[in-house]
Amino acid sequence: MKNVRFSENELFFSRAGELLRVTSPAPDTLRVEAFPDCRFFEENFTLMPRDLPIGVAEDEKEVRILAGGLSLRLRENGRISFSEGERILLEEKPELAFETGFRRYENAASGLWSIRTTFEGREEEKLYGLGHEASGAFDLKGCSFDLRHVNAKCTIPFVFSSLGYGFLWNNPALGNVELSRNRTRWSVNAARKLDYLVILGSPKKVASTLADLTGHAPVMPDWATGFWQSRLRYETQEELLEVARRYKREGISLSVIVADYFHWTEQGDYRFDPRYWPDVRAMTGELHEMGVKLVVSMWPTVNQASENYADMKEKNLLIRTSRGSDRVFDFYGWQAEIDPTNPETREYVFDKLKKNYLENGVDQLWFDEAEPEIHPEHFDNLLFHAGRGDEVGLLYPYYYAKMVWDGFRKMGREPVTLTRCAYLGSQKFGALVWSGDIPSTFRSLSDQVKAGLNMAMCGIPWWNTDVGGFWGADIESGEFRELIVRWFQFGVFSPVMRLHGSRVKHGKKTDIIEPSGDPNEIWCFGEENFAILKDLILLRDRLRPYIGECMKTASEKGYPVMRPMFFEYPEDGVCYTLGGQYMFGPDILFAPVTEKGARSKKVYLPEGEWIFVRDGKEYAPGWHEIPAELPEFVAFVKKGAGVLKVF
Repeated sequence: MKNVRFSENELFFSRAGELLRVTSPAPDTLRVEAFPDCRFFEENFTLMPRDLPIGVAEDEKEVRILAGGLSLRLRENGRISFSEGERILLEEKPELAFETGFRRYENAASGLWSIRTTFEGREEEKLYGLGHEASGAFDLKGCSFDLRHVNAKCTIPFVFSSLGYGFLWNNPALGNVELSRNRTRWSVNAARKLDYLVILGSPKKVASTLADLTGHAPVMPDWATGFWQSRLRYETQEELLEVARRYKREGISLSVIVADYFHWTEQGDYRFDPRYWPDVRAMTGELHEMGVKLVVSMWPTVNQASENYADMKEKNLLIRTSRGSDRVFDFYGWQAEIDPTNPETREYVFDKLKKNYLENGVDQLWFDEAEPEIHPEHFDNLLFHAGRGDEVGLLYPYYYAKMVWDGFRKMGREPVTLTRCAYLGSQKFGALVWSGDIPSTFRSLSDQVKAGLNMAMCGIPWWNTDVGGFWGADIESGEFRELIVRWFQFGVFSPVMRLHGSRVKHGKKTDIIEPSGDPNEIWCFGEENFAILKDLILLRDRLRPYIGECMKTASEKGYPVMRPMFFEYPEDGVCYTLGGQYMFGPDILFAPVTEKGARSKKVYLPEGEWIFVRDGKEYAPGWHEIPAELPEFVAFVKKGAGVLKVF
């Protein structure tokens, strides 16, 4: 075929207005890069590719590139398709007449390109991934998503197909993806190249390859698998300590307690306000004696009144703008924000965190606003060390987490960084992602189950929600008291179990900035609930050895802890439709009750022998309606699995 050349590891194809390269960065994986200005842009972003040999066969009309069982067919007109043997997996769709127009490029005044590529829609295909978003969808086929990060939406541009492949869009620019019936289309607004990978295999094989390509998570430390207590917010040192003491008096194991935002003197100072937190060393010392870790919130915002603002501005450590002020977020005054894509920023800020928090006994950090939160969302006006905001904006949480990882490693410590956002590869930095400021409703609970299962397919195994939801809850209402029990049950069978939320205030008045709402501890939701929630925390403790083994597997193989049913049963077509139940590790099937007033749950059991944990009875495969009064949850264990004894 004309205009094709290749070596052992690369194939190149050129035509008017495009230079294309195909490589194999992992077994059974092919990568397509296309350069509209016909010059190579050698950038892997967060990818860690290998340089594997490819097989090539060609004639006058087309060329085939082989990587294990995956083949790419490149036709003379530039059209690309992927297949396993003769079975087509993915095929470009022409936008123009005479089967032309597969990849579209349009140059902008910035010198960057808007880029899109379009594939045929497959009626029978189901798609999962793209991070977390409360879309209400489990199978994402038929949906359209913005490629951007915002509060309660984390974009990981990867999908797994029920046809047996994964698709990784290797581009951190802002854009959109359509997963519609008539086409699948990936688009970005400001980029230098098109870059994507197709990975052939089962869910487990694709998950392992994705981890190899983007990084394996470390093994979660045992302390992090227990119960985390948090609320917005503990206003003083004594208030936080008294909560930890109460848990100890109640005989309830507490792994972590969290000090939320505005414990500081000013945004960007990175230190406790001594008026309310007079002796941090004494506080952390007492917590550690009780076996409790302290996690402290940090924001990327920097106020002009901060003691660090002028220094950071002069050193170009803040996000800059191409026009207007560098203040990009209005929250108790207009705030600038740090630029963690700059290695000097990461070193500077971590030095402050280390001096003011970690050297005073704080154990871990909570990185809020990690998208970052910018209002208005004019990312084309933002200038990062790594590039324009609209070109590299999705990278922000990746480098935010890297800041902690690098700093902790220099200290000889392992971080578990609670973060509100992530990107491809964030998992290798110990990022514990949570789903943001979500509402306290039953619909929200249902949405979060599906969101968590989609996140599970994206290579990030450490994920959790605010148990009870974040906003809108009245702890004295019957509806919320029902909801908190159902959400706690979900929390037990989540990778991390963390209670958090901003509860409605009842009569409390204070002059403090960002005062706390009503209490959010397990004894605050009524006596009957207290007994139920205590038992659930005790169950979580008994599950911790099992969870620890799941975390080791997550690190070694890239398998998520919270797994869609098809992850374990890829040959069962029903499992691709089950967004209301999942496997918690390899042996536990959990089906959360997510409807208000529901006292039963319809559950599908795939092939095998299943033991119901409440009564030890064996159930056959198929559909079952399982009773579930409020204190009761619905879980099954594979027959013969050792974890059954903890229930």
